[in-house]
Amino acid sequence: MAIFSKNIDMLNGTIWDKMVVFAIPLALTGVLQQLYNLADVAVLGHFVSNEAVAAVGTNVPIVGLIVAFCIGLSIGANVVVARYLGMRKYDDASRAVHTAFATAVIFGVIAMIIGELCSSILMVWMQVPPNVVRHSEIYLQMYLLGMPFISIYNFLSAVLRSQGDTQTPLWALCIASVFNALGDLFVVTVVDWGIGGVALMTALANLLASGILVYKLMRTDGPLRLYPNRLFKMDKKALRSMIKIGWPAGLQSSVFSLSNLIIQSAINSLGADVMAASVAAFTIEINCYCVINGFGLAATTFISQNYGAGNLERCKRITRVNMALNIGITVVLSVLIYGFGRYLLGFFTQSEEIISLGMIRLLWVVIPEPLNSVMEVLSDSMRGYGYSLPPAIITVVVICTIRIVWVYSVFAAKPTYEILMMVYPLSWLVTSICLTFLYFRFMKKLPAKRCRTAVKKIVTEG
Repeated sequence: MAIFSKNIDMLNGTIWDKMVVFAIPLALTGVLQQLYNLADVAVLGHFVSNEAVAAVGTNVPIVGLIVAFCIGLSIGANVVVARYLGMRKYDDASRAVHTAFATAVIFGVIAMIIGELCSSILMVWMQVPPNVVRHSEIYLQMYLLGMPFISIYNFLSAVLRSQGDTQTPLWALCIASVFNALGDLFVVTVVDWGIGGVALMTALANLLASGILVYKLMRTDGPLRLYPNRLFKMDKKALRSMIKIGWPAGLQSSVFSLSNLIIQSAINSLGADVMAASVAAFTIEINCYCVINGFGLAATTFISQNYGAGNLERCKRITRVNMALNIGITVVLSVLIYGFGRYLLGFFTQSEEIISLGMIRLLWVVIPEPLNSVMEVLSDSMRGYGYSLPPAIITVVVICTIRIVWVYSVFAAKPTYEILMMVYPLSWLVTSICLTFLYFRFMKKLPAKRCRTAVKKIVTEG
């Protein structure tokens, strides 16, 4: 079909090469999204103060919680549109695209309002030190102004991803990232707006990125085209399916940020230097996760289309290929990041003490990242079949339980930064084991002869 001529044919031919072509732009998109934070941290660290850097670090888990849920919810749009395309139901796909846009706007506005109203309460709950709290609150309030645009960008990226286009969101983000970096320098060095100006430029950059995608989809041909007179028309069947698949995915994505809020509170209790080291290391390590997540989303999209087409055996091969690629690439990246860790941390600070603290986090978070790959591939594979809630529940329960118990028992008994960081690989290991059992149990209950029937039931009933 013509709609696939400029995109990836996920239904035929080899898998690994198409998956790499699909996932790498997606991973780079995630890296560029993190460059927003990197640019903020670098500019504030060199031209403002360590307190300003710590303020950004304090907000990372808060912002991550909201954005992670948004991205997870958008996966519902990705799965639904991809499945309709696999089934060649292009009118239904078009209705799902407009439903996704309307959902994005509604979610973004609600998240912005709730976040603004709760910003002061969050600062108290997270025990932000007095010398950092004002900076933290200003940054959060200004950043949240861009939440509707973050939501639109992620939902429309998911829509484009459903037929294999991962390059357009990447180019949109490239342009927005350059704008954000230059804007950060301008507001700090020229007009002296400080941390509030830096957050404002990030919000404007998100507006630019989302605007590019809206423009692109309004000018494209085929079922993904956005029509101005249908932007807020929602299809109930598509909406039910998106929510059914998307909210557990959002819950699973945001649980990491939720548990990180608890860990961030423990980090805050160790002082400003540890806070600054943690945000610097996080800004580096998250790029490794972007690659993991990119390949995981590839598994979701490839399986969604092939499951819609009724090819269960190809779906199984997709998971195996994705697992091998994801783990292999993650091992290489983990070794490289840790090996060049001191140099990379030096980009954010000249303090030897902060660099040494940052290396502790890289040791306990980056090196065990292959465990995170296993979690991601298994969860995203099951989500591609529409089986979204059980893996989300397992992840939520296991991750949260282990991290909360660790912070209030082991860390409380010996409150050091290294002891705190050990909880990451432990929680990943246990969760990976649980998800492995769940995946094989699910696949045994999914006979090939029921594949088309199951798809029709999911699409019909939402």
